[in-house]
Amino acid sequence: MSQKILTTPEVTADGENCPAEGLLRQLSGKWKPQIFRLALDGPLRFNALLRQLPGASKQSVAVALREMEEAGLLDKTVIREKPLHIEYKLSARGRALIQIFISLEKA
Repeated sequence: MSQKILTTPEVTADGENCPAEGLLRQLSGKWKPQIFRLALDGPLRFNALLRQLPGASKQSVAVALREMEEAGLLDKTVIREKPLHIEYKLSARGRALIQIFISLEKA
């Protein structure tokens, strides 16, 4: 008797019913894996993030951050002190993925 892991009985061609594929889609794309990895170390500020991603454009990083926030992987916090700035950090959902990636690295 085989055990099904991360699949459902009726997986569609677009992966709509596969949790693993949905997760991979949320973290795929330009800069998202690197942003996730950098967020492991603590809150990220936009300009600091740009400096840590050589070759990244403001627009591509902004899109990646917005998509990761919309997916619930990052929390965005506006820090209302002078100078006003925004920090991004892993959300509870994002932190829950850390163990999954550690397991994948060991495999």
